[in-house]
Amino acid sequence: MLRRLLLVPVLLGLCATPAQAHNPEVRFLGQHVVPKGLVVRGTTVGGISGLDYDPRSRKWILISDDRVAPRFYEGKLSREGVEFTDVHSLVGPNGPYAPGTVDPEDVRVDRWTGDLLWSQEGDRTPTTLIDPSVQFSRQDGSFKRGLPTPEDLKMKPETGPRQNQALEGLTFALGGSLVVTAVEGPLLQDGPPADATKGAVSRIVVQTRTGQVVTQYRYQQEPLFAAGASTGVTAILEKSPGVYLVLERSFHPQLGNKVRLFEFRPLQNKKRLLADIGDFAKPDNLEGMAWGPDGTLWLVSDDNFSATQVTQFIALAVR
Repeated sequence: MLRRLLLVPVLLGLCATPAQAHNPEVRFLGQHVVPKGLVVRGTTVGGISGLDYDPRSRKWILISDDRVAPRFYEGKLSREGVEFTDVHSLVGPNGPYAPGTVDPEDVRVDRWTGDLLWSQEGDRTPTTLIDPSVQFSRQDGSFKRGLPTPEDLKMKPETGPRQNQALEGLTFALGGSLVVTAVEGPLLQDGPPADATKGAVSRIVVQTRTGQVVTQYRYQQEPLFAAGASTGVTAILEKSPGVYLVLERSFHPQLGNKVRLFEFRPLQNKKRLLADIGDFAKPDNLEGMAWGPDGTLWLVSDDNFSATQVTQFIALAVR
Protein backbone atom coordinates (compact mmCIF):
# COMPACT_ATOMS: atom_id res chain seq x y z
CA MET A 1 0.00 0.00 0.00
CA LEU A 2 1.23 3.45 -0.89
CA ARG A 3 2.47 5.57 1.99
CA ARG A 4 4.02 8.96 2.43
CA LEU A 5 7.72 8.41 2.91
CA LEU A 6 8.39 11.32 5.24
CA LEU A 7 12.06 10.51 4.72
CA VAL A 8 11.67 6.93 5.95
CA PRO A 9 13.04 4.86 3.04
CA VAL A 10 12.04 1.49 4.53
CA LEU A 11 8.42 2.21 3.60
CA LEU A 12 9.42 1.78 -0.04
CA GLY A 13 9.31 -1.96 0.38
CA LEU A 14 5.52 -2.00 0.51
CA CYS A 15 3.29 -2.77 -2.50
CA ALA A 16 1.16 -0.33 -4.50
CA THR A 17 -2.16 -0.73 -6.27
CA PRO A 18 -1.59 -1.89 -9.89
CA ALA A 19 -2.70 0.33 -12.74
CA GLN A 20 -6.22 -0.08 -14.05
CA ALA A 21 -7.22 -0.61 -17.66
CA HIS A 22 -7.21 1.95 -20.47
CA ASN A 23 -9.50 4.94 -19.96
CA PRO A 24 -11.11 6.54 -23.04
CA GLU A 25 -10.98 10.09 -21.67
CA VAL A 26 -7.79 10.86 -23.65
CA ARG A 27 -8.14 11.82 -27.31
CA PHE A 28 -5.40 12.12 -29.94
CA LEU A 29 -5.28 15.51 -31.67
CA GLY A 30 -2.21 15.21 -33.88
CA GLN A 31 1.56 15.21 -34.00
CA HIS A 32 4.55 17.07 -35.48
CA VAL A 33 8.00 15.72 -36.31
CA VAL A 34 10.91 18.17 -36.50
CA PRO A 35 13.17 17.83 -39.57
CA LYS A 36 16.52 16.24 -38.73
CA GLY A 37 19.47 18.60 -38.62
CA LEU A 38 17.43 21.74 -37.95
CA VAL A 39 19.85 24.51 -36.90
CA VAL A 40 18.85 27.48 -34.72
CA ARG A 41 21.47 30.17 -34.10
CA GLY A 42 24.35 27.78 -34.66
CA THR A 43 22.94 24.91 -32.60
CA THR A 44 21.39 21.68 -33.82
CA VAL A 45 17.93 21.11 -32.38
CA GLY A 46 17.86 17.86 -30.47
CA GLY A 47 17.78 16.26 -27.07
CA ILE A 48 14.48 17.98 -26.22
CA SER A 49 13.59 16.37 -22.90
CA GLY A 50 11.18 18.90 -21.39
CA LEU A 51 8.88 21.76 -22.37
CA ASP A 52 6.54 24.33 -20.86
CA TYR A 53 4.43 27.27 -21.99
CA ASP A 54 5.20 30.81 -20.78
CA PRO A 55 1.93 32.79 -20.58
CA ARG A 56 3.81 36.10 -20.17
CA SER A 57 5.78 35.92 -23.39
CA ARG A 58 3.38 33.49 -25.11
CA LYS A 59 6.37 31.37 -26.03
CA TRP A 60 7.23 27.76 -25.43
CA ILE A 61 10.40 26.86 -23.52
CA LEU A 62 12.07 23.62 -24.64
CA ILE A 63 15.10 22.29 -22.78
CA SER A 64 17.86 20.24 -24.42
CA ASP A 65 19.79 17.61 -22.48
CA ASP A 66 23.00 18.21 -24.41
CA ARG A 67 25.63 17.54 -21.74
CA VAL A 68 28.29 19.39 -23.74
CA ALA A 69 26.27 22.57 -24.33
CA PRO A 70 23.21 22.64 -22.02
CA ARG A 71 20.62 25.05 -23.37
CA PHE A 72 16.96 25.80 -23.91
CA TYR A 73 15.03 26.96 -26.94
CA GLU A 74 12.17 29.37 -27.32
CA GLY A 75 9.51 28.56 -29.85
CA LYS A 76 5.94 28.37 -31.03
CA LEU A 77 3.82 25.24 -30.76
CA SER A 78 0.24 24.66 -31.78
CA ARG A 79 -1.81 22.12 -33.67
CA GLU A 80 -0.78 23.96 -36.84
CA GLY A 81 2.94 23.37 -36.36
CA VAL A 82 6.12 23.92 -34.34
CA GLU A 83 8.81 26.59 -34.76
CA PHE A 84 12.07 27.13 -32.87
CA THR A 85 12.80 30.86 -32.68
CA ASP A 86 15.74 31.36 -30.28
CA VAL A 87 18.20 29.55 -28.04
CA HIS A 88 19.89 30.39 -24.71
CA SER A 89 22.75 28.66 -22.92
CA LEU A 90 22.21 27.54 -19.35
CA VAL A 91 24.85 29.13 -17.13
CA GLY A 92 25.93 28.03 -13.66
CA PRO A 93 26.66 30.15 -10.58
CA ASN A 94 30.32 30.40 -11.59
CA GLY A 95 29.88 30.79 -15.34
CA PRO A 96 29.35 28.31 -18.18
CA TYR A 97 28.99 24.69 -17.13
CA ALA A 98 31.96 22.46 -17.83
CA PRO A 99 31.04 19.77 -20.39
CA GLY A 100 29.46 16.74 -18.74
CA THR A 101 28.65 18.36 -15.41
CA VAL A 102 24.90 18.83 -15.91
CA ASP A 103 22.28 16.76 -17.71
CA PRO A 104 19.09 18.88 -18.11
CA GLU A 105 15.88 16.87 -18.17
CA ASP A 106 12.80 18.98 -17.48
CA VAL A 107 11.78 22.63 -17.29
CA ARG A 108 8.89 24.68 -15.90
CA VAL A 109 8.08 28.37 -16.15
CA ASP A 110 7.58 29.97 -12.73
CA ARG A 111 4.23 31.77 -13.00
CA TRP A 112 5.15 33.88 -9.95
CA THR A 113 8.35 35.41 -11.34
CA GLY A 114 8.74 34.39 -14.98
CA ASP A 115 11.97 32.54 -14.13
CA LEU A 116 12.70 29.01 -15.32
CA LEU A 117 12.91 26.03 -13.00
CA TRP A 118 14.80 23.05 -14.36
CA SER A 119 16.03 19.67 -13.19
CA GLN A 120 19.20 17.81 -14.08
CA GLU A 121 20.30 14.24 -13.44
CA GLY A 122 23.91 14.60 -12.35
CA ASP A 123 26.17 11.66 -13.08
CA ARG A 124 27.42 8.36 -11.69
CA THR A 125 30.54 6.73 -13.11
CA PRO A 126 33.30 4.61 -11.53
CA THR A 127 35.29 7.81 -10.99
CA THR A 128 32.64 10.57 -10.75
CA LEU A 129 29.66 11.28 -8.52
CA ILE A 130 27.68 14.42 -9.41
CA ASP A 131 24.47 15.11 -7.50
CA PRO A 132 21.20 15.71 -9.35
CA SER A 133 19.71 19.13 -8.72
CA VAL A 134 16.86 21.55 -9.31
CA GLN A 135 17.57 25.21 -9.94
CA PHE A 136 16.05 28.50 -10.99
CA SER A 137 17.44 30.38 -13.99
CA ARG A 138 16.46 33.70 -15.47
CA GLN A 139 14.88 33.97 -18.90
CA ASP A 140 18.31 34.59 -20.45
CA GLY A 141 19.67 31.33 -18.98
CA SER A 142 21.74 32.90 -16.21
CA PHE A 143 21.77 31.20 -12.82
CA LYS A 144 19.50 32.56 -10.09
CA ARG A 145 19.45 30.03 -7.25
CA GLY A 146 19.41 26.32 -6.58
CA LEU A 147 17.32 24.10 -4.34
CA PRO A 148 19.17 21.81 -1.92
CA THR A 149 19.24 18.20 -3.06
CA PRO A 150 17.57 15.90 -0.50
CA GLU A 151 20.20 13.83 1.28
CA ASP A 152 18.87 10.46 0.14
CA LEU A 153 18.88 11.62 -3.51
CA LYS A 154 22.56 12.56 -3.50
CA MET A 155 25.02 10.43 -5.45
CA LYS A 156 26.92 8.30 -2.92
CA PRO A 157 28.91 5.12 -3.49
CA GLU A 158 26.21 2.80 -2.12
CA THR A 159 23.06 4.94 -2.24
CA GLY A 160 21.33 7.48 -4.42
CA PRO A 161 20.20 7.37 -8.06
CA ARG A 162 21.48 4.92 -10.60
CA GLN A 163 23.29 6.22 -13.65
CA ASN A 164 20.92 8.21 -15.90
CA GLN A 165 17.91 7.46 -13.65
CA ALA A 166 17.73 10.50 -11.39
CA LEU A 167 15.55 13.63 -11.44
CA GLU A 168 13.76 13.24 -14.75
CA GLY A 169 10.33 14.82 -14.17
CA LEU A 170 9.44 18.21 -12.67
CA THR A 171 6.28 20.19 -12.00
CA PHE A 172 4.99 23.01 -9.85
CA ALA A 173 2.02 22.20 -7.61
CA LEU A 174 -0.56 24.05 -5.52
CA GLY A 175 -0.41 27.23 -7.55
CA GLY A 176 3.37 27.28 -7.69
CA SER A 177 3.96 26.98 -3.95
CA LEU A 178 5.46 23.48 -4.20
CA VAL A 179 8.12 21.91 -6.42
CA VAL A 180 7.55 18.25 -7.29
CA THR A 181 10.17 16.02 -8.89
CA ALA A 182 9.97 12.44 -10.14
CA VAL A 183 12.93 10.07 -9.98
CA GLU A 184 13.21 8.06 -13.19
CA GLY A 185 14.20 4.75 -11.63
CA PRO A 186 14.70 3.16 -8.21
CA LEU A 187 17.40 4.56 -5.96
CA LEU A 188 20.09 2.04 -5.09
CA GLN A 189 18.62 1.78 -1.59
CA ASP A 190 15.05 1.34 -2.87
CA GLY A 191 15.30 -2.00 -4.59
CA PRO A 192 16.09 -3.53 -7.98
CA PRO A 193 15.12 -2.29 -11.45
CA ALA A 194 11.87 -3.50 -13.00
CA ASP A 195 11.63 -6.93 -14.59
CA ALA A 196 8.92 -8.70 -16.57
CA THR A 197 6.99 -9.71 -13.44
CA LYS A 198 7.38 -6.72 -11.11
CA GLY A 199 7.81 -3.00 -11.62
CA ALA A 200 10.43 -0.98 -9.81
CA VAL A 201 9.70 1.51 -7.05
CA SER A 202 10.75 5.10 -7.68
CA ARG A 203 10.07 8.31 -5.76
CA ILE A 204 8.11 11.49 -6.13
CA VAL A 205 9.62 14.26 -4.00
CA VAL A 206 7.68 17.30 -2.80
CA GLN A 207 9.61 20.41 -1.73
CA THR A 208 8.83 24.01 -0.94
CA ARG A 209 10.10 26.73 -3.24
CA THR A 210 13.12 27.10 -0.96
CA GLY A 211 13.88 23.39 -1.04
CA GLN A 212 12.54 22.11 2.27
CA VAL A 213 11.30 18.54 1.79
CA VAL A 214 7.60 18.36 2.58
CA THR A 215 7.21 14.64 1.85
CA GLN A 216 8.21 11.85 -0.50
CA TYR A 217 5.90 9.32 -2.12
CA ARG A 218 6.64 5.88 -3.46
CA TYR A 219 5.62 5.38 -7.08
CA GLN A 220 5.12 1.83 -8.30
CA GLN A 221 6.17 1.50 -11.92
CA GLU A 222 4.78 -1.10 -14.31
CA PRO A 223 6.64 -4.35 -15.08
CA LEU A 224 8.66 -4.51 -18.28
CA PHE A 225 6.45 -4.98 -21.34
CA ALA A 226 9.05 -7.36 -22.79
CA ALA A 227 12.17 -9.12 -21.57
CA GLY A 228 15.25 -7.07 -22.38
CA ALA A 229 13.45 -3.71 -22.19
CA SER A 230 14.31 -0.74 -20.00
CA THR A 231 11.77 1.53 -18.35
CA GLY A 232 11.37 4.62 -16.21
CA VAL A 233 9.33 7.69 -15.28
CA THR A 234 10.14 10.51 -17.69
CA ALA A 235 7.67 13.27 -16.82
CA ILE A 236 5.24 14.43 -14.15
CA LEU A 237 2.65 17.20 -14.39
CA GLU A 238 0.07 18.50 -11.95
CA LYS A 239 -3.43 17.85 -13.27
CA SER A 240 -5.27 19.34 -10.26
CA PRO A 241 -4.41 19.66 -6.55
CA GLY A 242 -3.30 16.23 -5.35
CA VAL A 243 -3.59 14.68 -8.82
CA TYR A 244 -0.67 14.17 -11.21
CA LEU A 245 -0.14 12.92 -14.73
CA VAL A 246 2.85 10.59 -14.96
CA LEU A 247 4.55 9.41 -18.14
CA GLU A 248 6.23 5.99 -18.11
CA ARG A 249 8.45 5.27 -21.09
CA SER A 250 9.89 1.86 -21.91
CA PHE A 251 12.27 0.88 -24.70
CA HIS A 252 13.21 -2.42 -26.29
CA PRO A 253 15.99 -2.58 -28.93
CA GLN A 254 13.85 -4.62 -31.32
CA LEU A 255 10.31 -3.63 -30.32
CA GLY A 256 10.86 0.10 -29.91
CA ASN A 257 9.17 2.40 -27.41
CA LYS A 258 6.11 1.80 -25.26
CA VAL A 259 4.83 4.96 -23.55
CA ARG A 260 1.90 5.08 -21.15
CA LEU A 261 0.14 7.99 -19.48
CA PHE A 262 -1.11 7.46 -15.93
CA GLU A 263 -3.10 9.45 -13.43
CA PHE A 264 -1.59 9.26 -9.94
CA ARG A 265 -3.27 10.28 -6.68
CA PRO A 266 -0.64 9.66 -3.99
CA LEU A 267 -2.80 10.47 -0.99
CA GLN A 268 -5.48 7.98 -2.09
CA ASN A 269 -3.07 5.28 -3.25
CA LYS A 270 -4.57 5.37 -6.74
CA LYS A 271 -2.82 4.94 -10.05
CA ARG A 272 -4.77 4.35 -13.24
CA LEU A 273 -3.90 4.04 -16.89
CA LEU A 274 -5.27 6.88 -19.00
CA ALA A 275 -3.71 6.00 -22.35
CA ASP A 276 -1.16 3.88 -24.13
CA ILE A 277 0.32 6.41 -26.57
CA GLY A 278 0.94 3.61 -29.03
CA ASP A 279 -2.82 3.38 -29.52
CA PHE A 280 -2.67 6.82 -31.19
CA ALA A 281 0.71 7.05 -32.89
CA LYS A 282 4.06 5.29 -33.00
CA PRO A 283 5.85 6.93 -30.06
CA ASP A 284 9.50 7.87 -30.05
CA ASN A 285 11.48 8.51 -26.85
CA LEU A 286 8.82 10.68 -25.16
CA GLU A 287 10.27 12.50 -22.15
CA GLY A 288 8.47 15.86 -21.76
CA MET A 289 4.88 16.80 -20.94
CA ALA A 290 3.14 20.18 -20.52
CA TRP A 291 -0.19 21.95 -20.76
CA GLY A 292 -0.72 24.34 -23.66
CA PRO A 293 -2.57 27.65 -23.35
CA ASP A 294 -5.78 26.05 -24.63
CA GLY A 295 -5.61 23.07 -22.26
CA THR A 296 -4.05 20.72 -24.81
CA LEU A 297 -1.58 18.25 -23.33
CA TRP A 298 1.69 18.20 -25.28
CA LEU A 299 4.31 15.44 -25.21
CA VAL A 300 7.80 15.72 -26.70
CA SER A 301 10.49 13.16 -27.48
CA ASP A 302 14.24 13.33 -26.91
CA ASP A 303 15.95 12.15 -30.10
CA ASN A 304 19.28 11.64 -28.27
CA PHE A 305 20.91 13.34 -31.29
CA SER A 306 20.55 9.96 -33.00
CA ALA A 307 20.01 9.43 -36.72
CA THR A 308 17.42 6.74 -35.94
CA GLN A 309 15.25 8.86 -33.60
CA VAL A 310 13.19 12.01 -34.04
CA THR A 311 11.97 15.05 -32.13
CA GLN A 312 8.25 14.31 -31.99
CA PHE A 313 5.43 16.43 -30.57
CA ILE A 314 2.12 14.74 -29.74
CA ALA A 315 -1.04 16.68 -28.83
CA LEU A 316 -3.72 15.11 -26.63
CA ALA A 317 -7.05 16.24 -25.26
CA VAL A 318 -7.48 15.07 -21.67
CA ARG A 319 -10.99 15.26 -20.30
